Amino acid sequence: MTAGATTTRATWRNWSGGLCFTPDTVARPESVAAVSRTLRAAAARGMTVRPVGAGHSSAPLVRTDDVLIRVDGLPTGVLAPPVDGQVWVGAGTRLHELEEILRRHGLTVPNLGDVDTQAIAGAVGTATHGSGLGLPSLSAQVTGVRLVGADGAVRQIDAANDPHLLRAVQVSLGALGVFTAVRTRVVPAFHARRREWGLPVEECLATFDELLKVNRNVDFYWYPRRDDAHLRTVNPVADDPGPSPPPPSGCSEDRTGSSGAALIKRRSLRFHEMEYYVAAEAGPSCFQEVRDRIRARHRQHAAWRVLYRYVAADDAYLSPAYRRDSVTISVHQNETVPYREFFADIEPIFLAYGGRPHWAKIHQLQGSELRARYPQADRFLAARDQLDPDGRFLNDYLRRLLGL
Repeated sequence: MTAGATTTRATWRNWSGGLCFTPDTVARPESVAAVSRTLRAAAARGMTVRPVGAGHSSAPLVRTDDVLIRVDGLPTGVLAPPVDGQVWVGAGTRLHELEEILRRHGLTVPNLGDVDTQAIAGAVGTATHGSGLGLPSLSAQVTGVRLVGADGAVRQIDAANDPHLLRAVQVSLGALGVFTAVRTRVVPAFHARRREWGLPVEECLATFDELLKVNRNVDFYWYPRRDDAHLRTVNPVADDPGPSPPPPSGCSEDRTGSSGAALIKRRSLRFHEMEYYVAAEAGPSCFQEVRDRIRARHRQHAAWRVLYRYVAADDAYLSPAYRRDSVTISVHQNETVPYREFFADIEPIFLAYGGRPHWAKIHQLQGSELRARYPQADRFLAARDQLDPDGRFLNDYLRRLLGL
């Protein structure tokens, strides 16, 4: 079916182990031409195709009984010299690899999330984000994509040739085609200092807005069993204002390195996660309700932290931060511990605050609820009809999610 490794009836598992299925074929094409051949062959057999990057998503976006296309066999890294603060990157490039490669060019990405194991195609396709005032998701930094459509045709989409489609593909859920390359904005590389220290939860909430104004990156996470919080800041070394407010007993972490290294937290444990975006001004109230619910009903088994971050608005059609500066609240659970009832009890709080889910995380939003929360959902669906009229990239989960 394709040049590159191809296996039949091989079981595939995602990063956390929570998603497991056995597609008819797992293809790992090594060229754009091979992707085209794979898609044409799938169309001839009437088979569904789902692309996958690093498999870090908790949601069943990539599940299929038919053809799973791994993009990590395609050329990775920087595909051409940077131009005008933008660079073409292979779709399967892991974020940690990208940061290392860009540093050799004296560049870096504007922001990263809490981990950097994702492939860039999956990260932008699901609106992966970091935290900081004026810093949008990785998807908002995308200025162009190269993809292979359901018919095997190769096309480039950017603001010059189709700004409407660009806003659709910036957060595509893998429903518009197989990404082979992404053009993203980059900034000059910088060294950064990361600090972390303990604070009462109430103080984190009370000072968060002010901390956003004086730190490039700031977030905090709350430990339910101890009912305490840790605040984190990351700043360019030359601009670091120091901890504010000063930690009462010193920093639990204080290190300096490249911006990418400073933003990332290395973890060996794996977890399930639910995350919602709410309007920034509603963040403190929503978090407090989540905190109260966990303390009242789930404290004995809530083994993981709750993470609080800030994401700037953008205009991608399916971005959870669509035209709304947002606070994101993430609820985690260890991979070995039951999580569904726990998450199901917390999710109505997010929905009551007009929350929009992180697409790579576990949630129950679908159909009419989706359209009510995403003002441009119909424009995304029109783009999907244009690029994939036969639904080649739709699995059962996406059909429910998109109300199809």
